[in-house]
Parts: sequence; structure tokens; C-alpha cells
Amino acid sequence: MRLSRFFINAPLSLGQHELPEAQAHYIGRVLRHAVGDAVQLFDGSGQEFLGELIEVGKKNVRVELREAFAGQAESPLHTHLGQGLSRGERMDWAIQKATELGANTISPIVSERCEVRLKDERADKRMAHWRQVAISACEQCGRSVLPTIQPPISLNDWLHQVQAELKLVLHPVAKPLTSHAQPQSLAFLIGPEGGLTDAEVEQATHQGFHAARLGPRVLRTETAPVVALSVAQQLWGDL
Repeated sequence: MRLSRFFINAPLSLGQHELPEAQAHYIGRVLRHAVGDAVQLFDGSGQEFLGELIEVGKKNVRVELREAFAGQAESPLHTHLGQGLSRGERMDWAIQKATELGANTISPIVSERCEVRLKDERADKRMAHWRQVAISACEQCGRSVLPTIQPPISLNDWLHQVQAELKLVLHPVAKPLTSHAQPQSLAFLIGPEGGLTDAEVEQATHQGFHAARLGPRVLRTETAPVVALSVAQQLWGDL
């Protein structure tokens, strides 16, 4: 039986802990765990903790953590994904899969052809939702460190801020990804549903980005990060 593994948004250490209400409800009421069940917890620091449930109530759950160990190592390739902001499930999918594939930072990019505009309270809700998508992906894939999900940012601002040894903008008419030498850090720029305009691609190249393609077929906005990160991790990372 697979050991249940949960992210706790608080520093963990050996000993007894009362879990936050949201996790307590999920563990006790949804999964119906009982006293004596083993669990594995992580707090995003890179450490993992094994423990046992010592109290399971309707509103509270206590765990005793008895063993700490180093979690899953991060990929040697540091990746920053600039993902064109897209609708609902497409953006969720991109963030989920980018997390599974080791992206360290994910920036939702607002570009000319974006059909989504987020402001104030709505943006805060989407940020919280995306963070939970990334947490769930980490819990599932065994990753011990959460990616950083930045607030939505304009393409112009992101291009001036992003730092990486190799910066690539995906474009169907360009050199293949495999033509580049191995970097230690990598930034990908991927457009929204309607893609990036020619002017935006040119703007990116003026900021040190190289146009790169993944193959002969044009990929959807939510498929492109999966393929790009998979190829990059296979070439230069840990796949």
C-alpha cells in the first residue's frame, strides 16, 4: 500500500504536531485515516518526515514525526517557465505538468493575444488556486520543493527581469532545441492560445532570447511546456 504523503505549509521537525485544519479534514474525513496509520509529510524545505497519526478527530489531527530524511533531489537544470496566460484548465494543466517536470519558477505571462485578464481579488484567487495545483502535483510526484509561482506579469516586464544562462522562445520556424549547448539555467517563453505575435518574438530576441522549435508540428499552449521541459530535462537535466 502506498504511503500517504502530504504538504504542510509550516516548518516541520521531529515530535508531535497538530495539523492545519484543511489537511486535518482531508486526512480524517475524506481519506478516513485512523490512529496508527503511517504518513509522510514535507514542508517544502527539501526534507521529508515519516510519522504516525496519534489522534484523528472530526476537526483535529495530530501526528508524531519520528524520522527525518533528505527528500527528492531537484534537477541540476534550473528552469523558469514563462507561460502565456490561458483559460482555466489549460493553465492548470501547464502548471501541474511543469511542476512534475521540475520547473523551479513559473510565471504567467500577459501578452497581446491573451484572452484572460486577471485583476485584484480575482488574481489573488487564481494565484491561490495555482499554488494548490502545484502542491498537489508535488504530493503526487514525490517532489520535496515547491516551484515558485509568480503573479501574472506583462511580457515586456518579464523579458526585462528574467535571468537564465540560456533563454528560449518557442517558435515553429527556428533552430531545433537540440542545437543549443548545455546550460545550467534555462528560461522558456511559451505563448497563449493564439500564440505570440511576430513583434513579441522579435522583442524577446532583442532581450537575449533565442528562437527554438520542438519539431514539425505546432503544439497547443498547454502541450508545449510539457514537451519543452521533457526534452530539456532529457538533454540537460535528470530524465
